[in-house]
Amino acid sequence: MGDHIDKDNLTVTSSSRPRDSLMPTADGVTIVVTKAYGPAGDPLVGISDVTFDGHPAVTLEVRVGERKGLVHLSPIHGDRRKEGFTDISIGTKCELYCPVSGKRLDFVGPVDDGSGAEYYAIYLTPKCTPDAMVAVSDVWGHYHSRVIDDSELISYWARTHEE
Repeated sequence: MGDHIDKDNLTVTSSSRPRDSLMPTADGVTIVVTKAYGPAGDPLVGISDVTFDGHPAVTLEVRVGERKGLVHLSPIHGDRRKEGFTDISIGTKCELYCPVSGKRLDFVGPVDDGSGAEYYAIYLTPKCTPDAMVAVSDVWGHYHSRVIDDSELISYWARTHEE
């Protein structure tokens, strides 16, 4: 494996090994969320036995109308795989909740792409501060999450980093 940076609750790895399940990033950089928290500071990683490439899933409760269920997301940034409650039509607006506290995820703001999607926070520390979070879209199939750490967009760095 190549370079490896562990920033508390993120693992950033540079590798030349291609991964079909990931969107391409510059120089094979991979970002893995190793710890994540809901709006009350409850852990979201590893609360189920679901894993992706050996990494424990990030679990959310998703509500669509009267239906609800647990969705286990790959913790690998850019990886679209998920398990659980997934029989949701592409383009459906979802409500995102912490499966531990039952609280709705904190609103971050609108996605600036004309889709009508909005960002909600999965925090990277139990302090639940906006300078360390993954902003996830509330529209099913709208893959525009953003990883923010120390008020920097790591997802942008991963796409543009050149060694």
